[in-house]
Amino acid sequence: MASTSSDAPLKRTPLYDLHVSLGAKMVPFAGYEMPVQYPLGVLKEHLWTREKAGLFDVSHMGQAYLEADDLTHETVAAALETMVPADILNLKPGQQRYTQFLAADGGILDDLMVSRSASDGILNLVVNAACKDADYAHMADMLPEPVVLRLNEHHALLALQGPMAAAVLSDLAPDAAKMSFMSVRELKIAGILCVVSRSGYTGEDGYEISVHNDDVVALAKKLLADERVQPIGLGARDSLRLEAGLCLYGHDIDTTTSPIEADIAWSIQKRRRTEGGFPGAARIQSELANGPKRKRVGIKPEGRAPAREGTEILSGSGEKIGTITSGGFGPTVNGPVAMGYVTTANAKPGTKVSLMVRGKPLPAEVIAMPFAPHRYFKP
Repeated sequence: MASTSSDAPLKRTPLYDLHVSLGAKMVPFAGYEMPVQYPLGVLKEHLWTREKAGLFDVSHMGQAYLEADDLTHETVAAALETMVPADILNLKPGQQRYTQFLAADGGILDDLMVSRSASDGILNLVVNAACKDADYAHMADMLPEPVVLRLNEHHALLALQGPMAAAVLSDLAPDAAKMSFMSVRELKIAGILCVVSRSGYTGEDGYEISVHNDDVVALAKKLLADERVQPIGLGARDSLRLEAGLCLYGHDIDTTTSPIEADIAWSIQKRRRTEGGFPGAARIQSELANGPKRKRVGIKPEGRAPAREGTEILSGSGEKIGTITSGGFGPTVNGPVAMGYVTTANAKPGTKVSLMVRGKPLPAEVIAMPFAPHRYFKP
């Protein structure tokens, strides 16, 4: 879990007072005061989300949209495709895609979600909190004149995650049950108009709900009134995404890593792989054809000692072959889990490695991710 340090005063989301009233422990995170845990505690919050439904405040994320004067999807999609490697042109109305802003050398500037509105000529974007100002500046520099970037600072963002999330939300908005993974639509939830995607950052089925700042407290209270729902903080959010094998920007992916090294090549569709036309395309195409020199993998330490970020990964012969980028205790698997980069020759699941923890080499093994199975709703 990353935080940022700055002399600037910390911002607060519209749910700050509600977090405090619920007994949250507030910490600095990406320039905001955010809840790291509630009285339930990180371990129980994690398990609650895996078993029932957890509610997360993710209003610190950046919400924005791109639009074109001619109101055509093709114009807006073509503009965004000069910055990201995903196929945005063939995104259907009400569909969402995961992609990355890439630097000229193929390194990752940030990762983001892109969805196509039901209205043509509008793309909705959700970017990382710590990167949003840099992302907005990058887009403003890159966008051709007919396409305009507009910030959506009047909307908060909630994530409702877990196996009971669909049942909870469907009680308030019956059409939520009809949505499939990575779809987006407008819904009235308990009479409040929201833009809802069926997606999330936990590996569980769930939703992300964009709602006006003026309505978010009422909506959060309505969801929390359901006995199946508990508020969940950043601590459990981090352990949930780690078990799901999902990248955290600034840790598992950054400007030194390419999407191919990061094992997220699935986010680059066939047309873009062939045609290119995005920053770093030559490197990406070369790595797709020949393989990268290193690769992000899952690591399962033996015993109970967790391997934290920065831990060296050694081969069987004691040679340094990589570094842990995220690591900790996985409550669902009841043991330590980690991910990191190793040389491609050592990336095969089953490869035995050692981790230098407190100056001692501890045995571990490369394993396939996710550590906990994904349970997205794909009818």
